[in-house]
Amino acid sequence: MPWFVKIEQGIVDKPTFDKYVPAHKAYVQDLIAKGHQARSGYWAERGGGMLLFQAATIEEARAIVSQDPLVKNGCVKYELHEWRVVVE
Repeated sequence: MPWFVKIEQGIVDKPTFDKYVPAHKAYVQDLIAKGHQARSGYWAERGGGMLLFQAATIEEARAIVSQDPLVKNGCVKYELHEWRVVVE
């Protein structure tokens, strides 16, 4: 299954963003349980973060990202890319 990455930048104040972090973490746990091998984190040296996950198609990846609580609640702007693994 292809890998996809959502690279995001926060666009709301920290208290608003932090309000949706628990729901985002639960959402990522659900993706893991469904076999998407999701990983989520943030950049140590700057604002923003990344969600790495597997999906069957770019359309499925878009649907997955659209359900992320950080996206649904307007907390981030993001780019979605297919990531092609070269070395495993």
